[in-house]
Amino acid sequence: MESVTTRVNDERRKMVYVGDLPNDFLRLDVAPVDDSTNRLQQEAADQQAAMALQQSLSCMQDRDRNRLNITIVQARLVKNYGLTRMDPYVRLRVGHCVYETQTDPNGGKTPKWHKTVQTLPQEGVNHINVEIFDECSFKMDELIAWTTIPIPNQIYKGVTIEQWYNLTGKQGPNNEGTINIIISYGTPPSLGLTSSVMMLPQMPKFNNSSASLTPIYIQPSAPQVPTLSVEDLKQIQDMFPNMDKETVKTVFEANNGNKDLTVNSLLQLVD
Repeated sequence: MESVTTRVNDERRKMVYVGDLPNDFLRLDVAPVDDSTNRLQQEAADQQAAMALQQSLSCMQDRDRNRLNITIVQARLVKNYGLTRMDPYVRLRVGHCVYETQTDPNGGKTPKWHKTVQTLPQEGVNHINVEIFDECSFKMDELIAWTTIPIPNQIYKGVTIEQWYNLTGKQGPNNEGTINIIISYGTPPSLGLTSSVMMLPQMPKFNNSSASLTPIYIQPSAPQVPTLSVEDLKQIQDMFPNMDKETVKTVFEANNGNKDLTVNSLLQLVD
């Protein structure tokens, strides 16, 4: 047994390298990269950079386009379903786009949202689908009421439309209550003043490197909501003493922070 162990140890010793190590010890042989490979990598990087630039310009053009502004103000429902007060929220469908408001906890039959959504006009889309849900904890959210609202042609002429629309539900067509919605058309200032950040692909530092290209990412800028100053709010309220403060704020946001348009819209609502 000892002789076998001795022979094994001798064989292992023969495999040990004795002396100075060569310069290429433990180095991998990397095939040199020819000019054609470098050219292909450069073309790929240029193509990605061009796509990123095109996407960035497209985003900038979209920011300059007019938006359809839809403000869901409040609702008056005829019945509270369930043992406790409902927690309603609204889901809007405009073409292939879907938007939701925040939930009004314990809103019951008189929920309030004052939520404005902005969407690009879509070809062939001339109506808005509105659904009101009751947010539930231990079961699926219950659909309470719904309606379909035609997009008024007047908004494309600068007119702001504020109206109560009848709702359909378990009580029958147009008998589930009403919902207050404001519709306008224009360019939000926040979409015209911000820019995106474009990250270009990183090129390899060495010719024999096989590093891959970094994906391009365009970071959207955070939206900015127009705010109504206390002084402007007081001036408008003095002009419309019977108008609710929240309604004034909602119309102001729907008109993208334009004070003059807000006054004109409120005049139309009073009329």
